[in-house]
Amino acid sequence: MLRWIRQQLGFDPPHQSDTRTVYVANRFPEHGHYIPQRFADNRIISSKYTIWNFVPKNLFEQFRRIANFYFLVIFLVQLMIDTPTSPVTSGLPLFFVITVTAIKQGYEDWLRHKADNEVNGAPVFVVRSGSLVQTRSKNIRVGDIVRVAKDETFPADLALLSSDRGDGTCHITTASLDGETNLKTHYSVAETAVCQSVSQLESLQAVVECQQPEADLYRFVGRITVTQHGEEIVRPLGPENLLLRGARLKNTKEIFGVAVYTGMESKMALNYKCKSQKRSAVEKSMNTFLIIYLGILLFEAVLSTILKYAWQAEDKWDEPFYNQKTEQERNSSPILKFISDFLAFLVLYNFIIPISLYVTVEMQKFLGSFFIGWDLDLYHEESDQKAQVNTSDLNEELGQVEYVFTDKTGTLTENEMHFRECSINGTKYREVNGKLVPEGMTDDTPDGSTPHLIGEELLFLKAVSLCHTVQISYDQPDCPVGGGDPFSHANGFSSNHMEYYASSPDEKALVEATKRIGVTFTRSSGDTMEIKTFGKSEKYKLLHVLEFDSDRRRMSVILQTPSGGQVLFSKGAESAILPFTTSGEIEKTRLHVDEFALKGLRTLVVACRHFSPEEYIDVDRHLNAARTALQQREERLQEAFSYIERDLHLLGATGVEDKLQDKVQETIEALRLAGIKVWVLTGDKHETAVSVSLSCGHFHRTMNILELLQQRSDNECAEQLRRLARRIKEDHVIQHGLVVDGASLSLALREHEKLFMEVCKNCSAVLCCRMAPLQKAKVVRLFKTSPEKPITLAIGDGANDVSMIQEAHVGIGIMGKEGRQAVRNSDYAIARFKFLAKLLLVHGHFYYIRIATLVQYFFYKNVCFITPQFLYQFFCLFSQQTLYDSVYLTLYNICFTSLPILVYSLFEQLVHPHVLQNKPGLYRDISKNSLLSFRTFLYWTLLGFCHAFIFFFGSYILMGEDTTLMGNGQMFGNWTFGTLVFTVMVITVTLKLALETHFWTWMNHFVTWGSIAFYFIFSLFYGGIIWPFLHTQDMYFVFVHLLSSGSAWFAIIIIVITCLFPDVVKKIFYRHLQPTGTQKSQHGPPS
Repeated sequence: MLRWIRQQLGFDPPHQSDTRTVYVANRFPEHGHYIPQRFADNRIISSKYTIWNFVPKNLFEQFRRIANFYFLVIFLVQLMIDTPTSPVTSGLPLFFVITVTAIKQGYEDWLRHKADNEVNGAPVFVVRSGSLVQTRSKNIRVGDIVRVAKDETFPADLALLSSDRGDGTCHITTASLDGETNLKTHYSVAETAVCQSVSQLESLQAVVECQQPEADLYRFVGRITVTQHGEEIVRPLGPENLLLRGARLKNTKEIFGVAVYTGMESKMALNYKCKSQKRSAVEKSMNTFLIIYLGILLFEAVLSTILKYAWQAEDKWDEPFYNQKTEQERNSSPILKFISDFLAFLVLYNFIIPISLYVTVEMQKFLGSFFIGWDLDLYHEESDQKAQVNTSDLNEELGQVEYVFTDKTGTLTENEMHFRECSINGTKYREVNGKLVPEGMTDDTPDGSTPHLIGEELLFLKAVSLCHTVQISYDQPDCPVGGGDPFSHANGFSSNHMEYYASSPDEKALVEATKRIGVTFTRSSGDTMEIKTFGKSEKYKLLHVLEFDSDRRRMSVILQTPSGGQVLFSKGAESAILPFTTSGEIEKTRLHVDEFALKGLRTLVVACRHFSPEEYIDVDRHLNAARTALQQREERLQEAFSYIERDLHLLGATGVEDKLQDKVQETIEALRLAGIKVWVLTGDKHETAVSVSLSCGHFHRTMNILELLQQRSDNECAEQLRRLARRIKEDHVIQHGLVVDGASLSLALREHEKLFMEVCKNCSAVLCCRMAPLQKAKVVRLFKTSPEKPITLAIGDGANDVSMIQEAHVGIGIMGKEGRQAVRNSDYAIARFKFLAKLLLVHGHFYYIRIATLVQYFFYKNVCFITPQFLYQFFCLFSQQTLYDSVYLTLYNICFTSLPILVYSLFEQLVHPHVLQNKPGLYRDISKNSLLSFRTFLYWTLLGFCHAFIFFFGSYILMGEDTTLMGNGQMFGNWTFGTLVFTVMVITVTLKLALETHFWTWMNHFVTWGSIAFYFIFSLFYGGIIWPFLHTQDMYFVFVHLLSSGSAWFAIIIIVITCLFPDVVKKIFYRHLQPTGTQKSQHGPPS
């Protein structure tokens, strides 16, 4: 019991050991010394709250916000001491803001609960006590044998035991996990593959030992011990034996698997990434302004308290004859009285801090984000994909970007590969009409004749068509794949019979190319691979696959040839293969690879190694030992792979073209004109990357291209950086471009960050090649944390771009062919790179201008609101008498002035969108948070103070000398004076926003004039009735009284004009003498 409590509190993790032991079908050993391990149940919980903790947890999160907490303190002060205004004035707006936010968050969480219940309640079939039992997904326990049928998703992480196929394999797609739509083959061990019925599975005695749960989707280390006839057989388990929760079964009727990880311990659940909260520059400015206003508030409260006591130093003011003190007041502590008075003034002026600012900003961001999804210019018709917003908190950050870091493959290019050229045994070939033609020769062989490919050429084509992990899908399942010949002719065949599925577009392009040339990969079942070489069928036995990984940058297969020998085929990047080759045309191939790269082709090098029987036995032993290791399996596999992939014979190289996406050049040019620096970060080799950079306009032909490549040591790197810095200063070329490779970048970042940054900042375009995923993120972090703190944006389409996307201020995923991982982890997702221009130059511009005005206007209208209250204290002997009625205090920010600014912040357009797109330079007008600079903030604040002085003293001059403004000699009282000030204020702040509005819609008209009308209607209604629940009827008929005076109407008109006229003059004056680029563009018609 004690241990359970410790576990619940998080002191005692449930997993004590590094491995877990799973008894298949929960058949625990009969010996008494076995202690069962505790595992999580199979429920998925993605929600944040429960019914019990929603209120406390949500309130705690909301009161962590400075403004909310501040208003709570004010509310509590009003409850505790005798304050001039009712607690309702702070309590109601606070309650409104808290409730609106809680409803929004509660609704979002309810949707998550609904989705969770749907998943947890899904029906599944489990083998229990000799039969198939239907149960709910949440009831699956670790050790249960689960049956999954075709097209169903796996309900937990299962180790594959058997399938309806004799070889125990199955095909799955992991589109919902990593977005890869290709079919992947998973395997079961031979000893369990034979158990295809429930009764056989019931009698299966097996134990799975594996590592504890971890988030890496592609890593699984385990072993299965099967007991047969009293003998224990141990087999290794790897990622190819594990079926992940969320993946879907394809092309296989049914499978049986044992649940290894369940619920929140499944790999999918462990990958629910809690994204770090990104905060925009505007939000940071907002918090700074709040602190400044807090300072103003404290200053006003302290000043008022001091002046009150200075005034009361005279007896006649301290205790006038009409207001004698009680005994208790005379004896109370002066310090307590001082604190009490200070708090009373704090309450009186507290509305200078706008509580509804947060809720308006949240609504603006949430509603405003729909415009990106609705924009038809960001809709991609071919793939039927519209732009998607994952984080609405960063909308305005799109208008502040200074650096764009982009991936190349799939982001700037289509990720659609076409085979173009190859080099075999030192001779270059290109493909012409489905034939390989050596360089310099023309295709003059008559159609239909078989090209004479001999020896090395044929071996090269066989290597390319066998060294891969491509799957074949047959569109006609009835066709006799094994018996008759399903293919119509030798060289090519109708594609309605079969289609290739590959994990990388390169592999698919290469296998399709060899098929066109005449070496066709026709079948892969279990450990057999079949190819047809110009019509002649050959069967190879697949002995081992040495999987591709990003460190080795190559993949290999070991096959048994039809003649019985063993051969290794290997393919990979030239830097990963050439150093391990000992024979073949190495130098010629290296030259050819560089030539291919200069043309912008993606290159792969192919090599082979023939084993003698003794060598193969040694290789097989090495691999099996590494694969069954439970500790440090990855390291031991790497050692084994390195031991095997050596002494290679070079066969040749391939060149595959990746087409550029539409309008990439125009987009990069537009970003450059907008003052945004573009960096391309790619894993490709340097020649390919430079070639693509030139073709997409990232590098210009006129640019001076500087290189920081293949640096071996710190000193060498520093020297080269200094040389480049000197060249930049001495060369009077307008633009420089820089090319860096991954290895040199590591050195530069380790010791010489400042020098490297200096060189980069003077270059208008930078290209980093041969980059590892984490290096991409490091580069972004380097700029993010540099002294200037520029706003960075990262854009990519693959899983290797996720770390960079999460690191940048704004992360954008491209919905490409490399899956959905980048999209899932991004803040915004678009279908094509060309959409980035509109997203930043138009949407970013609009969002930034809207929210910058919203924030400053909010502070302005609250200064206008509370300064007359402060000035009034000078005329009422600092007695904390309120100028406005409590209802007006409460509703000013909630009702009277809230809608016009919300509508403005959703629809405002300073310039026509076409103009913004055609003149990217306008983006510079808003860069570096210029609209929220201290200067503009000061302008709005001073404007608020000026207007407040005019409201107050305008009304005072009118009523100060003569309060009999009615025809019958009746007098105005202090409530009428306060209402006059309030009326002028509501009209002025609403019209001030109208002056700021450039883009009028019917909604703007409706809320602007509607707000003023609503104020008048509400005031007449509120003052025209005696409300039974109000203990004072201060406002009874006050408003009617005020409006029945001609002088009051005259005063309202004069004061409003006096406030706004100088503003209009200033706007006209500045517009004609010092117009900004944006203002000049407002005159031009949209082009």
